[in-house]
Amino acid sequence: MSVRPDLFAAAGAPIPLPEPFLAWFARNGWAPRPHQLELLSRAEAGASVLLIAPTGAGKTLAGFLPALVDLSRRKRRKPGERPRGVHTLYVSPLKALATDIARNLERPVEGIGLKVTLETRTGDTSQIRRQRQKLKPPDILLTTPEQLALLIAAKDADSFFSDLRYVVFDELHSLVTSKRGHLLALGLARLRKLRPELQTVGLSATVSEPAALCRWLVAQAPGAAPEADLITVAGGAKPDISILQSQERVPWQGHTARYAMPEIYEAIRAHRTTLLFVNTRSQAEMLFQELWRINDDTLPIALHHGSLDVGQRRKVEAAMAANQLRAVVATSTLDLGIDWGDVDLVVHVGAPKGASRLAQRIGRANHRMDEPSKAILVPANRFEVMECQAALDANYLGAQDTPPLRDGALDVLAQHVLGMAVAGPFRSDDLYREVTSAAPYANLDRETFDKVVDFVATGGYALRVYERYAKIKLTEDGTWRLSHPRIGQQYRMNAGTIIEAPMLDIRLIRRRTRSAIARGGRPLGKIEEAFLETLTPGDTFLFAGEILRFEGIFETSCLVTKATSDEPKVPYYGGSKFPLTTYLAREVRAMLADPERWSALPSQVSEWLAIQKRKSLIPGPNDLLVETFPNGRLNHLVLYPFEGRLAHQTLGMLLTRRLERARALPLGFVATDYAISIWGRADMGAMIADGRLSLDALFDEDMLGDDLDAWLADSWLLKRTFRQCAVISGLIEKRHPGQEKTGRQVTVSADLVYDVLRSHEPDHILLKATWADAATGLLDVTRVSDLLTRIKHHIVHKDLAEISPLAVPIMLEIGRESVVGEARDEVLAEAAEAEMIARAMR
Repeated sequence: MSVRPDLFAAAGAPIPLPEPFLAWFARNGWAPRPHQLELLSRAEAGASVLLIAPTGAGKTLAGFLPALVDLSRRKRRKPGERPRGVHTLYVSPLKALATDIARNLERPVEGIGLKVTLETRTGDTSQIRRQRQKLKPPDILLTTPEQLALLIAAKDADSFFSDLRYVVFDELHSLVTSKRGHLLALGLARLRKLRPELQTVGLSATVSEPAALCRWLVAQAPGAAPEADLITVAGGAKPDISILQSQERVPWQGHTARYAMPEIYEAIRAHRTTLLFVNTRSQAEMLFQELWRINDDTLPIALHHGSLDVGQRRKVEAAMAANQLRAVVATSTLDLGIDWGDVDLVVHVGAPKGASRLAQRIGRANHRMDEPSKAILVPANRFEVMECQAALDANYLGAQDTPPLRDGALDVLAQHVLGMAVAGPFRSDDLYREVTSAAPYANLDRETFDKVVDFVATGGYALRVYERYAKIKLTEDGTWRLSHPRIGQQYRMNAGTIIEAPMLDIRLIRRRTRSAIARGGRPLGKIEEAFLETLTPGDTFLFAGEILRFEGIFETSCLVTKATSDEPKVPYYGGSKFPLTTYLAREVRAMLADPERWSALPSQVSEWLAIQKRKSLIPGPNDLLVETFPNGRLNHLVLYPFEGRLAHQTLGMLLTRRLERARALPLGFVATDYAISIWGRADMGAMIADGRLSLDALFDEDMLGDDLDAWLADSWLLKRTFRQCAVISGLIEKRHPGQEKTGRQVTVSADLVYDVLRSHEPDHILLKATWADAATGLLDVTRVSDLLTRIKHHIVHKDLAEISPLAVPIMLEIGRESVVGEARDEVLAEAAEAEMIARAMR
């Protein structure tokens, strides 16, 4: 471990711990770590601090130490004194993490003998308990960004936070890179206005740009970029990571990794407790079901993801903490900070999509700094083998690829403006200064801010004739106030930035009778409305680890009964896939281009690449390989950018439009994280050869101009993005007192408003927010632009007589999408797959 000596020199000698603290450490056979004492010294000197330390280094205790020491000195409240407000606020990205930290923090609080109260406040907290917390605030409150937004919007916020001294942000890198982080930054700016002396502590194990987080933690000033102090802890045991060397054939495509289930089960049997991570809830349901199917030893295996009922999630967490489970299948709901020391193995099924995400997840095993985490990566297909190897190499190098911080979103700012009006009247000048002290909004110009305020007040120029969009009004004293008291209630019901697809409650009934339907049944969780629309009564599907029979929909509930089925459907969840990071994409391209690195890959994968090299080409690290070949009665153009599915889908759409103009007669395309395949009637290889189709012109950067605008004008994607911005901004409210809009109602409302704004106010603030979101998220335009710049003069074309080995995975994606359902079709699909592979590999 290394600790920067200059920090000690600046702050003086470390602050000695009070005797009760030293005694508690001694009783447990521990000693405070240098970085824990250093953070305490920094905080005692009045600084805000970012602590970057490896998993198991005691970050959480370090973050709370200044608060606990300060609380230990506090005098008892005298009779008749006003109730004290919250002293320390802890903000977590996950409800489960807040609950786990609360449980773990009780140990030192009780062991030291501190008279300190601590409670959690999340979306799962009952309304009765929330009201009690407002009347009698705990000393330490552990909460989430959404709850903080509600707390600062309350009229008694000044009283509630009257004694606030510290705010601790856990897993800060995960909090700040999304719209949740923008809302949280605005909330922090309001807390600083209420308590100018407020200090912050940021905790993280995976950070690629520490300076950006150091700025985020402190108030920004015009023309300056102040930063919090930085403490970096080096060291920690190197993880023990391996890629499963399966005896089975690694699939060419797909995401289930069913081939490896027996080997995964044996790994579970060989360890005390195993955490199995996947990237989507659908994968979690499938993996859990597959493990139970082969669980001959009836090992206690559980499932944990965000759509499950809170009661079931809490039972799993409690059983895990009590060491009653041998394995838990989980999504990102458990990949941050959870401290279960008896987890001795992490299995990551499918590629992690990011080096930092992998580091975060494998840190859940042997959650101690001086013990190596053990992890097994299970690639679901052949391209994922290379991605897993790249992530493994990056982890040993300590490379980080957390996403960069973005400028604050305007729809989030609109929500915050309304929230501040709910809290009480405000003046534009004061709120502008407050907002621009938040790092994501430090560069926000006054004109844009005023447009956002006007949007909250009127809906904008094109909508100001509609009274329902007038949320605030300017009064004679120059302050903005709510236009009607009911708007405050509507704000509280709709606050937050997490926009999930429309969901219905799943309720388990014993049998379909009138009384059972009226009563509902035991809640299992929530499921997407769009998936239910594909079902008819009698269909079966997987959920909460069980096979359920769809009985129908009653009001806002999906009613199900238990069932048995050999082929249950698997629910899908919108927006749950992680993008492949730029860092891993670059590493995969480098690995592919270097045959000497293939020896680290399983033999069946290295042989696959060797045959590709013989039959076609292996692209260089900055090259774009474009292959053309016939397949059946169609012709294919396949390219390998390795830039992630979002960027590839955007590129595929734009290329298809250009190929239409070039009369290549394209019929469709499919995109994966690694490749794009476009098929059509014309021989695109011949067109390239005789000059009718120029690859340089096809991939020219100008496609991100008029082509992108024209496509988006006709695309449902932009409408979907606008719908999310409209809900976040408060223009369209999903929930009203006593009722909730269905997903279809929200869609219709948003689409009507979108069409009006496109026609009458194209520079509307929400349309700007929509374009900004589309460019960075849904369409990944920035990444497409970087790709087009990188491949300029580096496009390599190979015209082939038949499919290449590298093209097999994406060609099978086409086959998988077009052949579905009946057993006869499955047999045909398997035969077609075998024939295609044989042609490519001979």
